Amino acid sequence: MTDTTELGPEDGKLITLARASRARNAAPEGAAVRDETGRTYVATTVELRSLRLSALQAAVAAAVSSEASALEAAVVVTDAKELTEDDRAVADDLKTQVTVVAAPDGVPTSIVQR
Repeated sequence: MTDTTELGPEDGKLITLARASRARNAAPEGAAVRDETGRTYVATTVELRSLRLSALQAAVAAAVSSEASALEAAVVVTDAKELTEDDRAVADDLKTQVTVVAAPDGVPTSIVQR
């Protein structure tokens, strides 16, 4: 288990939002991101025949389409222990300061700070 003392209350809220979204949609992943102005975006995995997005990719797409240019934090709730290479690239594109991967129970398995 990763030490969660380095996470602030706002990052804890992102974990709660990502968990709730994942559970509500019965999706493999839930994600929540906070942009540089404090706005929050939440999404789950998108699996259509014509479009596939991870939860983080979908949340970042929502943020970027609302004019976000950087992320203070990103959280992904998933069974995986770490982000995929594609998700790391998306987080890097927006200069994400804190990236958290959390298990479905909300316990962080990985915390990366820039």
